[in-house]
Amino acid sequence: MKIAHISPEYFPAIGGVGQVVRELAERQVKDKHEVHVFAPAWDKKNRIPAEEDEVNGVKIHRCKYWFKAANFMTFWPSLFNKLIKENFDILHSHLFAHPHFIISSMVSKIKKIPHVHTTHCPWSDAPRSLIGRLGILASYNLFSRLALSSTNKIVAITPWEFSYIKKYGGKEEKIINIPNGMSEDFFVKIKNNDFRKKFNVKKTDKVVLFFGRLNFTKGPEQFVEIAKTILKKRKDAIFIMRGPDEGMKEIVKNKIKNEKKIILLPETRDRNEIIKMYQSADVFVMPSYREGLPLTLFEAMASGLPIVATPVNGIPYELKDKENGFLIEYKNNEKFADKIIELLNNKKLKEKISQNNINKSRGYNWGLISKKTLRLYEEAIKND
Repeated sequence: MKIAHISPEYFPAIGGVGQVVRELAERQVKDKHEVHVFAPAWDKKNRIPAEEDEVNGVKIHRCKYWFKAANFMTFWPSLFNKLIKENFDILHSHLFAHPHFIISSMVSKIKKIPHVHTTHCPWSDAPRSLIGRLGILASYNLFSRLALSSTNKIVAITPWEFSYIKKYGGKEEKIINIPNGMSEDFFVKIKNNDFRKKFNVKKTDKVVLFFGRLNFTKGPEQFVEIAKTILKKRKDAIFIMRGPDEGMKEIVKNKIKNEKKIILLPETRDRNEIIKMYQSADVFVMPSYREGLPLTLFEAMASGLPIVATPVNGIPYELKDKENGFLIEYKNNEKFADKIIELLNNKKLKEKISQNNINKSRGYNWGLISKKTLRLYEEAIKND
């Protein structure tokens, strides 16, 4: 098959949607398909050269964008001409309500190419700018609604999305649940892991990890509050924070102040370094205001980490209370602290949950998810 992925971001940008596209695209190349990725020419901070590139067999088309709005959306109309010139067997767009989704739908209709769309759980009441709110109002209720109604197949990353997809034009018989996943690399134990040594963390210290975008929706400032609560009771705990800044870095730094046991590390794209970090931790924390189905959830599970998270959106579909960790309401930081301390104190409970999570994560590796996605393409082509 000749496959086109249309994404709001792609490597070197750090973000969940771009990582999903990369995981699928590179595996599809290994399965002998011709795979193209179209994405705006930016790294989530700055413009990068608009150019044609090839990485690990994936043909990348980095498109110049006109402007960026609402922190995350880019407008890149050159996508239309690039797609219309090619003859693809399938178009797979990613992230509902953005202009590239609507452009992909237009090209699909004009060229009669089957169109698969992954919504990536954008449904949220999280704070947005005025431009963002106005854009959502127009897109959700008109442009993207029309595009979604004509899409051949719709991928929901969690069943939590189903009602929203139907509300905004998706037909129930077209929806399929294919969750996010994690790389098989996370199952491999790294020998001579130097992460703790590198960041001056003692072998006896208990490491509590936050790994995610420094964005309001992820609750990084809540993590700092939780850490300070725990430090009043446990002096052997170290709190590691890592992720790209999306408007919260200075707020987080100001909250940390001079507390040396809360360590804010620079962002990284190095998967080996990320695996070392997970394997050096004791507990993974997700104090989020909202989540779709984050890649870090399965990465932490595959690394054997018990998880303490908020029961928001797609999380409770995959994380069961007391089986994979604990589910705590957003901003209930005292209870977050109590459950983290319980895991640090109770070795037997921690080991039980750790094994549960390793076993569960094996069903979410990208190899399996890529095969499900390819079967969906074949079905869309057959029924078109």
